[in-house]
Amino acid sequence: MRELALDLDAFEGPFDLLLTLLLSEDLEPRDVDLAGVVLAFLEVLAERDEVDLDACGEFLVLISALLELKARALFPDEAAELDALEPEEAAEELARRLAEYRRMKEAAAWLAERLVSERDRFFRLGPAPLAPQPERRLAPQDPEALGAALRLLATPPPSVSLNHMALRFPPVAQFLERFRALLSRRRRFDFDSEVHGLSRVEQAVAFLALLELRKAGEVAISQAAPFAPIRITKADVERIDTWTRRSA
Repeated sequence: MRELALDLDAFEGPFDLLLTLLLSEDLEPRDVDLAGVVLAFLEVLAERDEVDLDACGEFLVLISALLELKARALFPDEAAELDALEPEEAAEELARRLAEYRRMKEAAAWLAERLVSERDRFFRLGPAPLAPQPERRLAPQDPEALGAALRLLATPPPSVSLNHMALRFPPVAQFLERFRALLSRRRRFDFDSEVHGLSRVEQAVAFLALLELRKAGEVAISQAAPFAPIRITKADVERIDTWTRRSA
């Protein structure tokens, strides 16, 4: 039993682990292919020189318990009804089911005999040969309409315009003049408030213009903290000259 390794659709591993998962309800009995378990056990027995009767008896007990669990899981309502029956009523119910099973088995045997006896007979899938054949009529055709449709299909489609996808960069000089005009009227301004409402491309060009002014020494840039508003003020010429001389 310990050497029995299973490779089923719902489980792969040793038989002991399968029993543990079923008893702990981590695996549903209805998902387990018990026929595959029996075939795997028979393959293990075929590889041995002698039959272990103790192992076979233990396997029969375990597989019977698994079959009962699977049957109860497949028919929970009927299992509850059978548990509520008295011993005599349960015996009568079992006899009724055995008789019903016998009838179904006899019906299956009768169908198998009919299949063997009438295997040389064939039936038609099409209509009977004497059935009236329907007359197929085509709708009236207009050659001019057909030609117009073909000419429409042959016309090449118009080229798709991609102008709306092109990025248009405004000139940096435009923002240079704008910032210089602001500094001529007041000493300081906030960069975020001046570019509010512009596109991201226009904001980027405006920031490049701001850097050009800072490089030329026309403005001073300050920011209290990261991501804080950028404040632009007129540059102090004397301070810049002093800083330039010290750097030199």
